Amino acid sequence: MEVLWCTLTLIISIFFILKLLSPQKSNLPPTPLSLPIIGHLHLLKTPLHLSLKTLSDRHGPLLSLRFGCRPIVVVSSSSTAEQFFTHRNDIAFANRPKSLASKHLGYNDTTLVFNPYGDIWRNLRRVTTIQIFSSASLHHSSAVRIEEIRFIAGKMFRASGGETQKVNLKSVFYEFVMNVTMRMVAGKRWSPMAADGEFGPNLIMDICDYIPILRWVGFNGFEKKLVNLQRKRDGFLQDLIDEVRQNKINNSSTKQRKTIIEALLSLQEIEPQYYTDDIIKGMVLLMFTAGTHTSWLTMEWAVSLLLNHPEALQKARTEIDNHVGPRQLLEDSDLSKLPYLHCIINETLRLFPVSPLLLPHFSSEDCVVGQFNIPRGTTLLVNAWVIHRDPNSWDEPTRFKPERFEGFEGGREGFKFIPFGVGRRACPEICLGNKGNWVSVGYIDSVL
Repeated sequence: MEVLWCTLTLIISIFFILKLLSPQKSNLPPTPLSLPIIGHLHLLKTPLHLSLKTLSDRHGPLLSLRFGCRPIVVVSSSSTAEQFFTHRNDIAFANRPKSLASKHLGYNDTTLVFNPYGDIWRNLRRVTTIQIFSSASLHHSSAVRIEEIRFIAGKMFRASGGETQKVNLKSVFYEFVMNVTMRMVAGKRWSPMAADGEFGPNLIMDICDYIPILRWVGFNGFEKKLVNLQRKRDGFLQDLIDEVRQNKINNSSTKQRKTIIEALLSLQEIEPQYYTDDIIKGMVLLMFTAGTHTSWLTMEWAVSLLLNHPEALQKARTEIDNHVGPRQLLEDSDLSKLPYLHCIINETLRLFPVSPLLLPHFSSEDCVVGQFNIPRGTTLLVNAWVIHRDPNSWDEPTRFKPERFEGFEGGREGFKFIPFGVGRRACPEICLGNKGNWVSVGYIDSVL
């Protein structure tokens, strides 16, 4: 214990000496009073986006903080966000901060989410877009989504025995999304026994990333938990790849619809040195982490909002009945006929973005935003939850009002509506996620 206290005293002393001797960078964004070592961590509570909103309300839409040893800037307005993600600043902030999670869960920062901005990242993005999220690929997988909608609908009907009963939509949506993802990835349905709870949302940054000494003493066993989780994930993904690889060999003469793993294994045959199993697992991991809980949470929020706003529910049902038919299952081809359904999903994403704080960005060089200097090595947090509820940008911002998105054309709303991120590191799954959300919520609307 004495050794620990001596170590802490020495660290605090060194901290103050370095702070006194180091040149002070002027013209930083406003910042509240910080404490030695921990910085502003003592001001944070959960949920984090609401805690940061409180600080932004006091100090302005561009806020400078320090989480332990890491400088942070928090953006809480669309106009300020635009300055970070346009022109040169978009390149400067096109990286992700390194962390224990990116090291252990991101195959040592080699996945699309964590890889540094550059040629390797651009190639990963290109391959991901072509093989997984292109229009042709989405059209190719539309049959899977419709089949799984029918499977879930039949399962619900058989369980009810034709009688009205309560349904846990959370579990229904989760099963649907996981089945669709697994069939796209490996050509079979999801088995909860194979990997139960291993692909849920995880923290990108932890207190051990902000105060490194906590990592050295094994605080809360955080790093050990990450290592164990990655071991389970990696084993599951490797088994999938090995199974698909063997099936590909056994069925080489048949012309079946290619799965995502099959497409990536074909690339591996051409460039085995680059498309290693770890690279393939990193791409597939993106589907199970970024592409699953985001979808079923959005569907759950959408149905919850509709049940609490029966006038919107009736309007959606009428639109579906008129353009698709009563009690009919929706298909991708029907989506263009249902503009109000699009509005419902967009309004749900506005009020309840799945990532209230977008994935953090990291500056690779000094830059200027407005009248403030932002030094290299700064982590950027964008509070999308606050931006989506800004009364300067939205009429009645806390009200569920799908009609506000009528005539909405993708990026027309600029930086006021950013549920999938913005800039070079924006989420590549926007098309796939929206198709799944629209079809599923549309089906639920038609039968409620």
